[in-house]
Amino acid sequence: MDGVSYALNELSDAAKTQLSNVQATDRHIQELEAELAIAHTARAAYADNLKITLGKTVTPETDTKH
Repeated sequence: MDGVSYALNELSDAAKTQLSNVQATDRHIQELEAELAIAHTARAAYADNLKITLGKTVTPETDTKH
């Protein structure tokens, strides 16, 4: 922890519990980051498809103000 190594068998039960909590939280963060990456990828695909759809169905309006 913080660059210091500890012998697992020398940790108190409370420290072992906190270590387990840190490890579980790290795993959860990794899972959430993976889900976020998937969401970013999906959003980019939806945005690209929207651009394609708009390009096929909508003619950009011209500015009529002079």
